[in-house]
Amino acid sequence: MPQRVAGLSHLATMRYGKLMSRVLPPLARGSFLRALAVLVPLLLFLGGLSARIAGSTEDNAWFQTLVLPAAQPPGPVFGIAWSILYTLLAVAAALLWGSHGRRGRGAALAVFGLGIVLNLCWSPLFFREHLILPALLLIVAMFVVAVVTVLLAARVNRLAAWLLVPYCAWLGFAGALNADIWRFNPTADEFQLEV
Repeated sequence: MPQRVAGLSHLATMRYGKLMSRVLPPLARGSFLRALAVLVPLLLFLGGLSARIAGSTEDNAWFQTLVLPAAQPPGPVFGIAWSILYTLLAVAAALLWGSHGRRGRGAALAVFGLGIVLNLCWSPLFFREHLILPALLLIVAMFVVAVVTVLLAARVNRLAAWLLVPYCAWLGFAGALNADIWRFNPTADEFQLEV
């Protein structure tokens, strides 16, 4: 039995090695792992900090007064979803970072960074400032930047691009929720467009 486990472990290691050699050249693996070790905790921390500053919890008194769409998931789902998404984003960014010498790497990382900045601004805009329409416009911008990031990343590292797809899907869903909240609560938005 121990011999069989050792054989399976060796097989798994070989498959991981083959996968990594397709994804990143050998010299870039260390760069990828270092970036991964920094980016996963950093994005999780920044996302949590943004949510904490914004007060984006079920205890938010203003949020409790809103009429929510039927598709609105329970509060804890958002925390779980964002933890997974920030981890996937960090892995994608680390793969891009580790793709040294690939054309378009800098542009993909720059647009990725812009997307993260926009992402971190959404919770304070919506939950703290109570600006539903501007938050909706921001989420549309986030979606566009995320799609551009996927397209740029695909030229650099296909796996990184695929890891960004769930984020795009979630932004589409979150944008639909934001639009419904704006539609159902026309007077809850403290932002008034003066035409």
